[in-house]
Amino acid sequence: MRKILIPIILLLTIVTMNSCALYKDYERQEIDFVDSLYNRIPTADDYESIASLTWKELFRDTLLQNLIELGLENNTDLEIARLKVEQAEATLKTSKLAFYPDVSFSAQAGVNQNGFNYSLTPTASWEIDAFGRLHNTKKGAQAALEATKSYQQAVQTQLVATIADSYFTLLMLDEQLEISKRTQKTWEENIRTLEALKRAGKTNEAAVLQAKANKVNVEASILTLKKQIIEQENSLSALLGLVPQELERNELSEQIFPDTLLMGLPLSSLVNRPDVRQAEYKLVEAFYATNVARSYFYPTITLSGSGGWSGVSGNPGDWIFNAVGSLMQPIFNQGKNKARMKISESQRQEALLNFKQTLLDAGTEANNALISWQTARKRLDSDKLQIVYLKGAVLNTQLLMKNGQADYLEVLTAQKNLLQAELTETNDRYLEIQSVIMLYHALGGGLD
Repeated sequence: MRKILIPIILLLTIVTMNSCALYKDYERQEIDFVDSLYNRIPTADDYESIASLTWKELFRDTLLQNLIELGLENNTDLEIARLKVEQAEATLKTSKLAFYPDVSFSAQAGVNQNGFNYSLTPTASWEIDAFGRLHNTKKGAQAALEATKSYQQAVQTQLVATIADSYFTLLMLDEQLEISKRTQKTWEENIRTLEALKRAGKTNEAAVLQAKANKVNVEASILTLKKQIIEQENSLSALLGLVPQELERNELSEQIFPDTLLMGLPLSSLVNRPDVRQAEYKLVEAFYATNVARSYFYPTITLSGSGGWSGVSGNPGDWIFNAVGSLMQPIFNQGKNKARMKISESQRQEALLNFKQTLLDAGTEANNALISWQTARKRLDSDKLQIVYLKGAVLNTQLLMKNGQADYLEVLTAQKNLLQAELTETNDRYLEIQSVIMLYHALGGGLD
């Protein structure tokens, strides 16, 4: 038996060593458009890289940080992503255990004319990974695990960005509500002024009615804003896993963000994108799945053996041992191997196209986010200047009207323009913050 087993084992060892040359590990291919993803974005050497900041460093509002931590703890989608990681880890563990022998144990007992008889037989079988099927299955499981971890990060990144965006939307609505309330008081003062001027014969009833109409319009806007605030609070509460409730928050004017943001080099910018990493790991998984499909064209080599004890009552029994080496070469398998290979090749090409498209989408999203940030900052400068001019216009037209040198329509128009400018400034401030969130998300932020 030993004389037979030794050459078989030596032969299998040589085949296994030579089979390592059948497959290569995955290597990232060159993507020709990567270096031109950011050509349209103006950058500077002293910009701060937003991709290097944690969400706690970027979002410095402590109340927002508390909400994000609550969301990371309670959000259902994130918990599902964690469970997917556990499933992938179990699959990888199974693929690693496939390299070990399969061991089983059987026991039999019975009675015949010779008396009570029995046998105890442990059995072991071991598939020799001569052509890389187990090796590539394990590599594919490792890639699947990394893809699942990237998916978990993508869910977390999206969650952090959504919570932050919802929070700052609330702050914008709060500020617009305060502006509208101030404007309401202004219209009330205007009505009193116009009524006094009417009694003095310096204006007419039409001016008073127009001022009252403007006041009613602002009051309607206030009701709409209050409704939007409650709806936004309810939406954010659900995202945090809470029942609808009022949420404590700071003011929009108190928020501080970096004055400069840097995209960085394309590859270093995109390396943190969880969806890019997930897409590439899916490509890696498909690469090794193709290798597994190819391995089905080669023989399956299995070593098996059993040993045990067999005897009858009153007899000490005999030791039994058996060892077998088997080789199974597929010849005709109803085209299943060819179909499996064709499907895996097609899936690999699909994964490659998806990876390339994900890179393009990532570059586009980052481009758009940075351009939005730069545009919003420039608009804010214009908004501030416009508000200064309009406040001066309101003051001057009020003085002129009291002296009978300006029509009431000029005053009403100036005040309406000021209200709109203040609301626009608040909205542009929110858009600036929103573009920071978009850029942070585009570069794969959201980590602790």
